[in-house]
Amino acid sequence: MLFTSAEAAKLLKEKKEAYEAILAKENLASTFDAYIGEAVEDARPAFAYSKTQEDLRKLEADIRTIKHAINCFNLSHEVPGFQMTVDQMLIYIPQLTEMKKKYDKMRRRLPKQRKRNDGYLRSSNLVEYTYINYPIEDAEKDFQKTAETLSKAQTALDALNSSERFEINI
Repeated sequence: MLFTSAEAAKLLKEKKEAYEAILAKENLASTFDAYIGEAVEDARPAFAYSKTQEDLRKLEADIRTIKHAINCFNLSHEVPGFQMTVDQMLIYIPQLTEMKKKYDKMRRRLPKQRKRNDGYLRSSNLVEYTYINYPIEDAEKDFQKTAETLSKAQTALDALNSSERFEINI
């Protein structure tokens, strides 16, 4: 079947949730307690060991197949306008996010700011200042440029993930 990357991610999530549900049921039903004198068969929960293992192996195979197909797509498809494959873009976007945070912090600083006297080893009456050592305007420009690039990258990746189709044999 043909899927977009977004559809494949949703399918993968569904398979993982089904797998976790079976594991939870297995955990509840694979052992049970019975009181002395109680009819053990009356306390025994319904549990089909072989069927449960078969269902888990099938879901594991599906999960591997879907992840592999997504990985192949990510390695082979280039994000338009960025000359990067999807897997590279998945590294680039967090890098841009961190750069944006850094520039945001730098652009918000005051050119000169009085340091707080935290009382620890400070009995002096001297006032200490922290000065920035860069033009705030440059940090503002870099913030704006990075925010714009991040937005474009996310939009381009979202567009690709919701439009390009690839085959998953499950």
